Amino acid sequence: MLTYSFDNLGNTPLYEHLYKCIKNDIANGILTAGMKLPSKRSFAKNLGVSAITVENAYAQLLSEGYIYSVPKKGYYISDFTSEFTHSNPQPSKNIPVPSTDIVYYADFSSNQTRPENFPFSVWAKLMRETMYDKNTELMTKSPSGGILELRQAIAVHLRQFRDIHVEPEQIFVGAGTEYLYGLLIQFLGFDKVYAIENPGYEKIAQIYHSYQVNYQFIDMDAHGIRIDKLEQANADVVHISPSHHFPTGIITPVSRRYELLSWAAKSDSRYIIEDDYDSEFRLTGKPIPALQSIDIMEKVIYINTFTKSLSSTMRISYMVLPRSLAARFLTQMSFYSSTISNFEQYALMRFIREGYFEKHINRMRNYYHKQRDYLLETIKKSPLSSFATITEEDAGLHFLMKIDTDIPDAVIQERVRNKNIRLNSLSQYYNEPTQDVEHIFIINYSYVEAEHIPKAIDGLYQCLME
Repeated sequence: MLTYSFDNLGNTPLYEHLYKCIKNDIANGILTAGMKLPSKRSFAKNLGVSAITVENAYAQLLSEGYIYSVPKKGYYISDFTSEFTHSNPQPSKNIPVPSTDIVYYADFSSNQTRPENFPFSVWAKLMRETMYDKNTELMTKSPSGGILELRQAIAVHLRQFRDIHVEPEQIFVGAGTEYLYGLLIQFLGFDKVYAIENPGYEKIAQIYHSYQVNYQFIDMDAHGIRIDKLEQANADVVHISPSHHFPTGIITPVSRRYELLSWAAKSDSRYIIEDDYDSEFRLTGKPIPALQSIDIMEKVIYINTFTKSLSSTMRISYMVLPRSLAARFLTQMSFYSSTISNFEQYALMRFIREGYFEKHINRMRNYYHKQRDYLLETIKKSPLSSFATITEEDAGLHFLMKIDTDIPDAVIQERVRNKNIRLNSLSQYYNEPTQDVEHIFIINYSYVEAEHIPKAIDGLYQCLME
């Protein structure tokens, strides 16, 4: 008769231990198909346990299909023909995961938020108040586009700070802009031709590629995306960032904006996706008006995010659809569940409505202004200044630095990486390599610690001297 040890079980129930022992013998072929298991009473007596222990173990094996019962005869081992029960298990292979462990002394490519700049105490307070005041709402399913109160708060914010006048019903909240792009592709159509800026944010192309839609790279000039190239591409939908282009920093002037709106108005299927990703952080003068604010033909789909203004890990973004699209979008796409927890939505609603968001933006604008000025002053006082030309330093959280050198971009990047400094070049954001933009580097200063800036700038200079 089968015998198993019940020593040193810890907190494991007796029936569970017995179930695992029998299951393991079946899996290893010790108990083969058709073999009869001992009766519950005789097995319990032999093991020194209660009959209920054996009964529970058999019940679990029976429910998982490892054994079967024959009325008035007993329990038998099921027939397993898979290799699992007859071969030695192969050692599993680890799935490679991209490493995120590298911590740079100075990372000029990162757009993350420094932990000390996030309003943890305020956020914790709002979360506590939300859990106390909204316990019923927190357990109520959120509409697919987000809770109404949050969309109302966003609508007020857009009206006051971006001169965008929309109804809350036009606003749809989702877990990051990447998720919203995917919804738009499904909504606008897989048969459309999508256009993206060249150079541009590489992840947009990756998203379109993953959805297997036709997308075209459209060249830019000094005023933004070129209309003639847009026409040649037969594009239906164009994704742009007119208030602060990434990575060049170009601000699209009003004349080109009206050209874009005229292009979109030529066909019912044409739309413009306006990505307003860091509009809050124009450091000189007033914020650039949104393209959506001058759109009278309802052709602009406005997208913004809280990842820049609050935290790169807070995956809350929103889009504003023209009235003509909002109702249809709700009809077609509302089967999707909300991708943001009610806890975060209600806390963010309070954060905006109670004035904390405005205070935070003002505080961060001052912080980034000082950070940028200190970085520029450090470059100016460094020997690097004789090689470097700075442009586009007023529009957002990065600027361009052109270096007078014959050293290839990739070599410079490798040299600074060896000094634990990360730097991205403008050339790597083009669809195809181009010689015209070599030695122009994107300097993002939102995540670099101020005390590390002098050593980092000196390190870059030393790399040019090697």
